[in-house]
Amino acid sequence: MALNPLRRWARSLATAAYPFSKAAIIPSTPPLPPTPALLKGKGLMPFLKQSILPPEKQNLLDTLFAKRHPDRIQPGSVLTVTLNHAPGIFSGVLLGVRRRGLDTSFRLRNVINRTGVEMQFFISSPHVKEIKVLSRAGGSTGGGGRASRRMRRAKLFYLRDSPDKMSAISQSVKG
Repeated sequence: MALNPLRRWARSLATAAYPFSKAAIIPSTPPLPPTPALLKGKGLMPFLKQSILPPEKQNLLDTLFAKRHPDRIQPGSVLTVTLNHAPGIFSGVLLGVRRRGLDTSFRLRNVINRTGVEMQFFISSPHVKEIKVLSRAGGSTGGGGRASRRMRRAKLFYLRDSPDKMSAISQSVKG
């Protein structure tokens, strides 16, 4: 049985390396050895979580963005995110965290030139270099003002409509 030319071409692509781009060639890293539980068919997602993320991103997921960790960040905290591309640095008030394992993301809001700007960052993105906490919500900063009070909502989207509350929280961004 003879193969038609299209099928022959597709088969040759599957066996050969992609010749047009150096970026498409992925360097081979030694895979993690499978655990005994994984060999039995249990614990696939924790194994993938450990093998895909670099250790510093895994540390962020386990501490700052965990649901029950004592050092977690809560909505209303002021964060600074350093990126590899423009804009290089973005500071803002944490509106909410979307916890979805490797796809965990968070949304920051700041007012720039009297215009509200929101950016969503994915923790596992290679563009995110560093996340710094300037002030924490929940009373861990001294002073007892509005910025140190614990927010009573998980998502602070109401700050879009009240710039006075937003400016009271984000005073530490400018200073």
